[in-house]
Amino acid sequence: MRMLFLFAVGLLAQFATSIAARAGDVAELEILGFTKDGSVFAFEEYGVQDGSGFPYANRYYIYIDTNDDSFLKGTPIRVRIEDENAKLDAARLQARQKGEAIVSQAELTANKGITAGFNPVTELSADPHRMAVNPRPIFSPVDQPLEFRLDELGMNNTEGCESQGEIDGFRLLRIEAQDGGTTKLLHEDKAIPKSRGCPNGYRIGAVQTFSMDSLSAYAVLIAVRQYGFEGPDFRWIAVTGRL
Repeated sequence: MRMLFLFAVGLLAQFATSIAARAGDVAELEILGFTKDGSVFAFEEYGVQDGSGFPYANRYYIYIDTNDDSFLKGTPIRVRIEDENAKLDAARLQARQKGEAIVSQAELTANKGITAGFNPVTELSADPHRMAVNPRPIFSPVDQPLEFRLDELGMNNTEGCESQGEIDGFRLLRIEAQDGGTTKLLHEDKAIPKSRGCPNGYRIGAVQTFSMDSLSAYAVLIAVRQYGFEGPDFRWIAVTGRL
């Protein structure tokens, strides 16, 4: 019986080690919403860093009426508590409190918009590089469908990433899937910004739409895969636009 118990403990330890060896840091995504005039989109990513065990929370506030999805002054807000015993909720609370000086949580919550499509990084049955949605839950639909497609672009010559293996940028297209429809280039990397680290993959994670009197704006949330300490890390970026 003792040998059986020790064998079982050994299997559990091996299983735990196997999981740890394949662990990574997948940031959770929370879509915060839009300002009431639809000019700014905000979202939060949060989690616990692999390796250090430090909790973190980052908030991004993006101008929609610009060509480069620039951030509001004083953002992004980045909080990391360098204590592995600290609670994730504490990091998120700090980020939220700092965000109140940018756009109030109440305004964002009141103008959250509609999550027209969502595809988590754990999804296996969906196309990670394509998302087509009805912008609003109105049936029969009164809006033209929204379709986005993402292409990964090899950029192995990225400075600082030479030893990391495959490095990718991306291109994002908006497709009008109808007769006579056009294809619009929303974003195409010419170089990888340092804030993105050394990415090696992308997937469309969500499409958020916002309406006032009519459809007004959208945000495409993109999960960025990076090389991490204990496995792949995923972080979030957004590409926004007008409808």
